[in-house]
Amino acid sequence: MKFPLVRELADEGFPVVLTCGVLGFARQSYYEWLAEPVSERDWNDAHLANELLDLHFEDPPFGYRFLADELKDRGHEVGENRVQRICKEHRIWSTTTKKGRKVAGKTPGPAVSDDLVQRDFSAEAPNQLWLTDFTEHPTLTGKLYLASLKDVFSNRIVGYALSPRPTADLACASLRQALARRSPDGSVIVHSDRGGPFRSRSFQSMLSMNGLRGSMGRVASAADNAAMESFHSLLQKNVLDQQRVWNSREELHTAIVTWIEHTYNNRRRQRRLGKLTPVEFELAFSAAQAA
Repeated sequence: MKFPLVRELADEGFPVVLTCGVLGFARQSYYEWLAEPVSERDWNDAHLANELLDLHFEDPPFGYRFLADELKDRGHEVGENRVQRICKEHRIWSTTTKKGRKVAGKTPGPAVSDDLVQRDFSAEAPNQLWLTDFTEHPTLTGKLYLASLKDVFSNRIVGYALSPRPTADLACASLRQALARRSPDGSVIVHSDRGGPFRSRSFQSMLSMNGLRGSMGRVASAADNAAMESFHSLLQKNVLDQQRVWNSREELHTAIVTWIEHTYNNRRRQRRLGKLTPVEFELAFSAAQAA
């Protein structure tokens, strides 16, 4: 900030040597700055900041790690530490909050399926293990419930449905969408908790009619379905907590669908997937299988 002052004083007739001596730095430093007022690194940082601002505007919940992945996808060779520094300087912060929401305890119920997963949330190919669960959030017109299914192989949400009531029909609707989208061959394990909708006759009939195998964890044990709980945690931070009050179920419905389809499945890169999105990870697997 002192160098421009030296230049202004020089224009008014003050000697550069005198001004630099008073301000306490070498004259050579001033002339080096005068030859290149903006360094190449600062220039590049300015362009990176512009791109980061654009990316942040598209997806405000993205933190600096995800923004760094997006920059690399655009052809920029830039490290995460540099992206973190630029984000801090320009106050480009994720809009997600750190505070979690307390979840009420689950009502115990008799299991209608054995636990075929045993907390091993891994799969070697798509359509081997699906996880399903419910989550809810209030609006001014009442609660909205989401039933979703996630493919453990790619963490992709393969089916979901929303409704004002957490019924067996809602669970069946999400499973019906997953079957229509995936058309799985062979026996898929569908793992859930012991909630009433998943123990219902209609849901169990749909599993058996389509050659799927049901699996259930223990009562009130989040670890038995931890991989699905992690998705709900992301949904809570990235969507549900973004507004203090949701005006209507329709407003929240649109926000959830947009985040799942546009952001989570297609844009949110995951470290476990080699910094690919769920859709990209499945495409890479299909290409490798074809080769």
